[in-house]
Amino acid sequence: MKTLTKEELKKLYDKDFPLWAEINLELLKEKAYELVDWENLLEEIEDMARSDLKACISYLAVILEHLYKWDNFRHLTKGGKEKGGIGWIRSIELARGELEALMEIYPSLKEKVPQNMNSAWKMAVPKILHSAQDLGKKITKKALPEDCPYTYEQAMTRDLRKELKP
Repeated sequence: MKTLTKEELKKLYDKDFPLWAEINLELLKEKAYELVDWENLLEEIEDMARSDLKACISYLAVILEHLYKWDNFRHLTKGGKEKGGIGWIRSIELARGELEALMEIYPSLKEKVPQNMNSAWKMAVPKILHSAQDLGKKITKKALPEDCPYTYEQAMTRDLRKELKP
């Protein structure tokens, strides 16, 4: 392998990421620590650590979005309160399953996910606004709660199937 300077390696990060990663791996294996692109490597490790938390927050946002739509827009769906929103229930159940699976695989996320309810809510709000518009309900962002209106426990355990009317 051609020897690169630290500056050439840093430039490679933007030009050819897979090659950058391969070279840094080789440098680490060879214990050539002084040549490693530490700045970008540390950033990549930090991003890796955050990626699973981001996925969890995304699943939580889906849950919050559909809980809110269930509570506030179900009467606008075809079939009214009796039949409307069954797709939202399914979506909540699937997102809960994915979220629980990730937390089982990565136990440290069990503490972090509940701390991100407001982040998940902020992700849910634009989708709620879009859905409201699709259902013919005109609302603005100001009409929605600024902070998440649900607790983590409600998001993860509320059984909407029990709220379905026969």
